[in-house]
Amino acid sequence: MAVEITWWGHATCTVEDSGVRVLTDPLFARRLAHLRRRGALPPPEAADADVVLVSHLHADHLHLPSLARLSPGTGLLLPRGAVGAVPGLARVAAAGGLALTEVAPGEEVTVRGGLRVRAVSARHDGRRLPFGPHRAPALGYVVRGSARTYFAGDTGLFDTMAEEVGSVDVALLPVGGWGPYLGPGHLDAGRAARALAELAPAAAVPVHYGTYWPIGMDAVRPHEFHAPGEEFVRLAARLAPKVTVRALAHGERVRLP
Repeated sequence: MAVEITWWGHATCTVEDSGVRVLTDPLFARRLAHLRRRGALPPPEAADADVVLVSHLHADHLHLPSLARLSPGTGLLLPRGAVGAVPGLARVAAAGGLALTEVAPGEEVTVRGGLRVRAVSARHDGRRLPFGPHRAPALGYVVRGSARTYFAGDTGLFDTMAEEVGSVDVALLPVGGWGPYLGPGHLDAGRAARALAELAPAAAVPVHYGTYWPIGMDAVRPHEFHAPGEEFVRLAARLAPKVTVRALAHGERVRLP
C-alpha cells in the first residue's frame, strides 16, 4: 500500500495511486490578479492527469487557463452547480475534450482501474468571486486506491471533519494562503495541526502556502512566505507525533505512507 505525492505549489498536487494520476486544483499561472508566483512554474508534465479534482470555484482553485492545458479525455470532478456558476467553464471543457462530472458531499465516483473518489464536506465560501452566488458547495475529496488520500481543498476546521472523511492514510492539508492574514473558512498552521490530530493519518503533506504572494509584499513580510509550512511541521510534531509529516519543495515527489 503506497501512494506518490508531487506538490507543484499552492493547492496543486499530483496523487499517483494504482497507476492513476489524480491532479488537484491545477494552477499554472505566473500571475493571478494581484498575486505573483514566487519561483518557477511547474513543468508541462504537471498537467498530465487521468482525473482532476476541483475543490471550489475560487479562481486560484478553478483556473480556466490551467484547465485548458489538460489533455483531451481528462476527467474533471467539480462541485455540483459549478458549470452553471462559472462562465466559460463549459466552453473550456468542450474545446479541450474534458469530461465533466459534478458531485456533492457523500457521492463517490469510480474514475479508472477501480480507483474511487468520494466528495466530502468543506467549510469554506467557495462561490465564484467577486459577485458569484452560492450555487456550488466547497468540497474535499478522498481518493481510494491502494491507499486512502484526503485532499482537503480549502476548509476551516469543523466538528464532523474526521467523521465525514473517515480513516485515511495520507492527508493533504492547507496550512496558509496567499498573504499574512486568513479569513474564516481556512486552516492556518495551528488549526491544520489540530485537524491532523483528529484525522490521524499515517502521513501528511502541507499545501496552500509558499507559492503566491501579493505584489509588493516581498519587501514587507518576506519571512511569512514559508512560515506556515514550517510552523505546521513544528505543531504537528507536538499534536500528532505519530504522523509522518513531509514538507515538500515545489516539484518534489514523495512516496507515502
